[in-house]
This record gives sequence, structure tokens and C-alpha cells, in this order.
Amino acid sequence: MADLKMPDINNVIIVGNLIKDPIIRSTTNGTPVANFTIASNRKFKDNFGQWKEDVCFIGIVAWYKLAESCSDNLRKGSAILVEGELQSRQWRTDDGHYRNIVEIKARRIQFLNKREMVLSDMESAYRAMPEGEVLAGSSHEDTESGKDVVDDKPDEKSPEDGNEDESTFDFGFRDLKL
Repeated sequence: MADLKMPDINNVIIVGNLIKDPIIRSTTNGTPVANFTIASNRKFKDNFGQWKEDVCFIGIVAWYKLAESCSDNLRKGSAILVEGELQSRQWRTDDGHYRNIVEIKARRIQFLNKREMVLSDMESAYRAMPEGEVLAGSSHEDTESGKDVVDDKPDEKSPEDGNEDESTFDFGFRDLKL
């Protein structure tokens, strides 16, 4: 039994809505990083047959071009699908106590809102900008579904790149109101 090796698997896929706008920062060497929290809801029936809802809040961290795309495309209430891995980190507070947090380090984020919502947010930002500046976007659009797909590794082929019909995927959020 001691010779048995377990595979190293750390993969998470979750769908949720941002609870507030993402926080975009840069490291000391200029690497962009985005931090935000999503709420993922689960509906179930209790022992009395009444529908209940359980909400789980999950921290997400995105790096590099993925962080830049989050900055350009995500706002409070945005619906997203996140694929990544769990990571934990520890820090020391001002009073000397240690704190731990577990969050998802995003590898891929798919924006689930309709393209028009993102464009209207970008148009509002464009109108508020001084003349001569340009809005930057680093995501690509999936022409079949009209949804944005952002990969931390853009050279790899993802399953969403196929010709799947949008109605094929039902994550139980069809009646979700933003």
C-alpha cells in the first residue's frame, strides 16, 4: 500500500455572479492581477418540501491577460464560469495573528452575460474618457454563442471552441435575475 501513488489533481469548475467590481492591481514587476468574489447559489428542497437556497462565496484570482480581460469585461453582477485550481495562502495580520484563505486561481473564465451588456458598459466608459484615449480589450468572442471566452493559455484548444449550441449547456441558472 505504501507504493501506491495518488494522482495530483486540483481542478475546480464553478458558475456564479460577482458580488462587486474586480480589484485590479499590478505586482512590483508590472504583472497584472485581478481579485474578485463570486456568489454561487444552490437550490434544494428541505425535509418539509420547501425550496431553500444556499449561497457560497468564493474568492477568485486571475493573472496576466486573464486579469486584463476581467478588468475590461467584468462588473458587479456579471455571471461567469471559472475553471481553475484551489490555492491557499497565509499572511500575518498587524496584531501578529496568522490568517489563511483558500481561493481559486483561474485558468479560464467564460463571461456568461450577453455581449450587449458588456458593450453598453464599455460604451459608458468610452464616453467618460478624455478625447484621444482608447479602450483596450484582450478577450476574443465566441461567434457561435456571442459569449466571451478568456483563457490564461490561449494557445490550447478548449471544449467551448466547438460548434455547441448555447441551449446544450444548462447550469441551472436559466431563471437567474441580475
